[in-house]
Amino acid sequence: MTAPFTTVIGAGIIGTLVAYELASRAPQTATVTVLDRDGVGSGASRRSAGLHLLRGGTERVREMSRYSGEFYRKLVENQPFLPIYPLPETTVVSHRGQAEALAAYLPQADPVRLSTLPNPRIRLPESAGLWRIDGCHQADVYGLSVALARELRRGVRYREGVRVTGLESGEDGVRIRLGTGERLHADQVVLAPGPWLHAPAWRDLVTPLGMRVKKIVALHVEQVPSERDRAIILSDEDAFLIPLVHRGHWLFSYTCPEWDVDPDALHDGLSAANLEQARQCLREYSPSLAEDCTSGRVFCDAYSKNAEPQVTRLDEAGRIVFAGAANGSGYRLAPAIAAETVELLQLSVEVRSAG
Repeated sequence: MTAPFTTVIGAGIIGTLVAYELASRAPQTATVTVLDRDGVGSGASRRSAGLHLLRGGTERVREMSRYSGEFYRKLVENQPFLPIYPLPETTVVSHRGQAEALAAYLPQADPVRLSTLPNPRIRLPESAGLWRIDGCHQADVYGLSVALARELRRGVRYREGVRVTGLESGEDGVRIRLGTGERLHADQVVLAPGPWLHAPAWRDLVTPLGMRVKKIVALHVEQVPSERDRAIILSDEDAFLIPLVHRGHWLFSYTCPEWDVDPDALHDGLSAANLEQARQCLREYSPSLAEDCTSGRVFCDAYSKNAEPQVTRLDEAGRIVFAGAANGSGYRLAPAIAAETVELLQLSVEVRSAG
C-alpha cells in the first residue's frame, strides 16, 4: 500500500513529534509536509517551561506521562546533545492534600519523604509536607523542536511562515488553501494548532470540542541557580519553581485565572496584575525570590473539557485529526499525543480501505 500523503499543520513540539512519529514508522515511504504560520517552535513551545513529571490526574494521562518519559529518555541516549536536562524534583504539599497529590505520581517517581528543603531560600509552611520525586527533567522546548526539525528535514518537507486559510475534507482527500494563494491536496491532515483554536480555516471543525484558551504566565526570578538546586512543585497552588541553570535564572510558573484569550493579542508582556498575583503566591515560600520576580514570559495554551489531551477525528472519514489541548502539558505529553495521533490516522486509513 502506498503511504498516504500527510500534512501536519503546526510546527510546535506536538506537530514536530507527529512528523517524527510518521517518519520513524515509515522512514522510506512516509510523505510528510509540515506547515506553520510562523517558524518551528515559535508559538506556545517557545514560551514553554519544558518541565516533565511522571504524574497525571487520570489513568490515561499517567500512562501518557510514562510513555513520554521513556521516549525522552531514549531520545537523549541516542542524541545526548539535545537540550534536555535531568532535574531533581521536590514536591511541597499540604497534609490534607497529600494522599491525592502523591496518588497522581507513577510508581517510577518513587516519592520519598524529606525533612528539610535542600534550598535555604525556600521555607516550608508548617501545614505542608515535603517529598523527593524521581524522573523529572527540564527541556528547552524551542531548541528541541528546532533540533528535531533539522533532522527531519532530510525526509520531511517544512514550510514556515505560511498560513493555512482554508481546510476542507472530501472523498478524495483534504484540500488546503494557503495564504500564498496556493492550494495543496493531502490524503490526511493533522491539526496541531496549539492555542490557535479559533483560526478561521478550522474554527467550525474545532468549536464542537468545547476547548478553551487560557493565559499562561511564568516569571523570571533574577537569582542565579546552582547545579545542586531542585525543581520545587507547589502542589496545592498548582505552581512550580525551576532552576534554569543553562539560562542563569529561576522560572516561577503560577496558575493565571484568565480564560478565553486570543494568542494574537498577547503582545503587551506582563501586566501589573500578573506580576502581583505571581509574587503573592511565591511570597509564602520565599519572599526574597518573590521580590526578584521582575520579568517573565506571557502566552497561552489550549485546555480541554476533561483535562486530558484531545486526539480526535474532525471529519467523518477521519482524514483530519486534531492533536493538542494538553492543558499546559504539551511538552510533557507530546510523544504520547503523537503516537496516539499516528495510530488514529492508521486506523482511519484501514477503515477507508475496507470500505
